[in-house]
Amino acid sequence: MKLIFAGTPEFALPALNMLITSEHEVCAVYTQPDRPAGRGRKLKASPVKALALQAGLPVFQPAVLNSDDVLQHLRSLNADLMVVVAYGIILSQAVLDIPRLGCINIHGSLLPRWRGAAPIHRAIMAGDKTSGVTLMRLVRKLDAGDMLHKEECAINENTTSSQLHDELAELGAIGLAKVLPLIEKGTVVAEPQDENRVTYAQKIDKSEARLDWRQSAEILARKIRGLNAWPVAQTLMQDKTLRIWLARALGQPAVSEPGTVQVTDGRYFDVATGQGVLRLLEIQLPGGKRMQADAFLHAHTVDGIKLE
Repeated sequence: MKLIFAGTPEFALPALNMLITSEHEVCAVYTQPDRPAGRGRKLKASPVKALALQAGLPVFQPAVLNSDDVLQHLRSLNADLMVVVAYGIILSQAVLDIPRLGCINIHGSLLPRWRGAAPIHRAIMAGDKTSGVTLMRLVRKLDAGDMLHKEECAINENTTSSQLHDELAELGAIGLAKVLPLIEKGTVVAEPQDENRVTYAQKIDKSEARLDWRQSAEILARKIRGLNAWPVAQTLMQDKTLRIWLARALGQPAVSEPGTVQVTDGRYFDVATGQGVLRLLEIQLPGGKRMQADAFLHAHTVDGIKLE
């Protein structure tokens, strides 16, 4: 088939790479315009653009897709299908109607659960035991199109958002390789989403990074994993921001006020919560590197202090 690919971040790379090495023709790659990045704020190409140029594919970066010239160009491509993965620009109905077989999307959740901007983070923070990707037809309503295929994976007590992100990106490519032949043959089965089971994954806000030690250790542990690697959970420790990258809920009751630090056996950084004890495993002070909590305790005296 003749395909248009639209995507921007690293999450889209496995799918694009699969298409590049497949029998299908990628006739155009659409990605967001270059953005300022780094200390020098120099313009930086998206990961999708970098891969596409490396593969010799034509790249287009309009800020919007509803202008007459963009629509005219899309029509001129005579594409069979448009594959969209984390593009970051909403497609108008005019765009959706252009490819002969429509547009499909790879979404990072098991729809209809976790429609929206942050499905990976929200699944971990909510305590879901499974996640996955859903390949669906694109419609104007957010993540509401008919489902074509799913790939599932487990979420365990150690899974972070960054780890799940990478796993789902690979599963998206696997699912895409399975569903494209079915679309081409006209044998793909489209399943409508059950609107009664819909949940929404609201965009992560930086303000969510601050931990509330009155919550349970289990909820805090899930939040820490869900916010790794952005924006990273944090707390105030003696007026300094302590970033917490990894932690584990212990199956024991707290005996101190929420937020109170207890150094256990001289090497464990434990914190009392509203319900249970949270053991900090990997932390970071301002200007410092991420480090194991036991190494941190060799250089800092924190027993009995209160985190806020």
